Amino acid sequence: MVDSKDFAVCIFDALARRKRQRITKISKEELHDFWLQISDQSFDARLQIFFDMADSNEDGRITRVEVQELIMLSASANKLSKLKEQAEEYASLIMEELDPENLGYIELWQLETLLLQKDTYMNYSRPLSTASAGWSQNMGAIKPQNAMLRLSSKLRGLILEKWQRGWILTLWVMIMAGLFVWKFLQYKNKAAFQVMGYCLATAKGAAETLKFNMALILLPVCRNTLTWLRSTRARSFVPFDDNITFHKVVAGAVAVGVILHAGNHLLCDFPRLINSSSEKFALIASDFNNKKPTYKELVIGIEGVTGISMVVLLTIAFTLATGRFRRNGVRLPPPLNKLTGFNAFWYSHHLTGVVYILLLIHGTFLFLAHKWYQKTTWMYISAPLLLYMVERNVRTRRSEHYSVKLLKVSVLPGNVLSLILSKPQGFKYKSGQYIFLQCPAISSFEWHPFSITSAPGDDHLSVHIRVVGDWTEELKRVFTEGNDSPCVIGRAKFGQLGNMDQTRQPKLYVDGPYGAPAQEYRNYDVLLLVGLGIGATPFISILRDLLNNTRAAENQMDSNTENSRSDDSSNSYASSSMTPGSKKRTQRTTNAHFYWVTREPGSFEWFKGVMDEVAEMDHKVRQKVSNPCSLSMSQIICLGSSKVRDINLVSSCITSK
Repeated sequence: MVDSKDFAVCIFDALARRKRQRITKISKEELHDFWLQISDQSFDARLQIFFDMADSNEDGRITRVEVQELIMLSASANKLSKLKEQAEEYASLIMEELDPENLGYIELWQLETLLLQKDTYMNYSRPLSTASAGWSQNMGAIKPQNAMLRLSSKLRGLILEKWQRGWILTLWVMIMAGLFVWKFLQYKNKAAFQVMGYCLATAKGAAETLKFNMALILLPVCRNTLTWLRSTRARSFVPFDDNITFHKVVAGAVAVGVILHAGNHLLCDFPRLINSSSEKFALIASDFNNKKPTYKELVIGIEGVTGISMVVLLTIAFTLATGRFRRNGVRLPPPLNKLTGFNAFWYSHHLTGVVYILLLIHGTFLFLAHKWYQKTTWMYISAPLLLYMVERNVRTRRSEHYSVKLLKVSVLPGNVLSLILSKPQGFKYKSGQYIFLQCPAISSFEWHPFSITSAPGDDHLSVHIRVVGDWTEELKRVFTEGNDSPCVIGRAKFGQLGNMDQTRQPKLYVDGPYGAPAQEYRNYDVLLLVGLGIGATPFISILRDLLNNTRAAENQMDSNTENSRSDDSSNSYASSSMTPGSKKRTQRTTNAHFYWVTREPGSFEWFKGVMDEVAEMDHKVRQKVSNPCSLSMSQIICLGSSKVRDINLVSSCITSK
């Protein structure tokens, strides 16, 4: 509490100094003015307050001591004891980076350089406050031009970044529009149109888009197929990584189609049909066995029952799949609280299996279509449904084959569960991919995805799981309850975990691997890996893979060196024979930059072992990662090449209350 008061006093003094007077008490108006300055979310305003807090003597410069004091004050207010202990080191690093000429101070523009990392942001020969004043004077004259430039720049960036999504969505909308118009015009030219009018044509047009979307919605969840397609040239123009997003978009179109189709039938078609005159009904009497049906007969018939049942089931599935229900954002009293959370979403989503059965029945018994080729529902959904069923069958069989043993387990800082699993025979994957885990002791039906943190060359599988939900909480309990081994107590490092008792451990099943965006990292010369919290897990696998390749390259080079010393002729032969193979094995990546942002410095303990291994590969500098929030650089040698490549391991620690 004292630290928070000190921090508040520091902010107050900084704002008071702007008024060029010493303030011991403030009025209501001054308090409001201070609040407006503090709550200003713009970068310039927040940076200026930060600088003013450090610049206690108002000379427009801050020294290393002032930077250190501000870091300590901020760390105390945010209860970051480790950061407070290392404030002097961080202050020295900042001054070393921003004051290369050893002037003993830095100015506001230099601090902005550190935060923005943009050399062309402004003219650095003058402070930010001066530059901002100059901009504000000319803002009125250049505002329209700047607005047009910003708009064109955003539009250009949008096209370059999202052209894949754009053409897919455009094609999808055009197909839906074409199907709707085709079926609409088809029924507009039928005799039934004279009885039920545009309501019928609209309902049938919506039905045609529904059949298409009910078939299409299955494709984004065919994970094995998508994983294979990611390895083909199709990945260059189809955004396979947006499969779940596209699945949700198609689901939204299904919801709109259901409303149009069912709404027009129940509220418009049926009333117009039962209230039609004898002359008009005679036009379609043969479709109803020459007997005008009642509204009840239309609803309780096969078409009505299957249609209404599908609407109810889809409503349940769609509602429980929304973000608020899926993430327990809706608080309901017992026992209705079981309708929220991932379990409710998972089980309700499988109601769509019943929906597809009802859809086939509904599409077979139609009022106005009698010939087999007019009943096109099965034509739309047969192939996607068959593909999905084959996929589910493959997953089931593979998961039974990929029964794994839990070798080691540990609970890491930040409530993260680390699992080291045996690697199933024939299990191949790429760094960046993910797997699904099932624990029958918790549920025989639930599968949950987790990024693989081990490298393809390792003899085991590893995953790091953030314990945040019902299933992960239960998983932690199952594997740690009643276990007094050090492997589940406190901090644990990779390679120092306790062994599990194989005779009494619960079973685990693995399904996968499945493709993810990070798996294509070998296609790029320079990697920029940015992870937020537990989101760093796929990049750890990539770092491990790079390390394994580096070790293999070093061993190969050492072997070649020994051969060259023992026999020059043998060395000549080895060099000539190694060149082609080396070229085949040489990975394209030359630089990898890893940025890891986390709220808690303790989180860096999760993968500190990997960071240390990266540092140990440096034969020239041999820097050791002693601080997870510091910058570590090491040189490694890529496989099959004598060229030295860099891996820059940058761990950024951003703190917040």
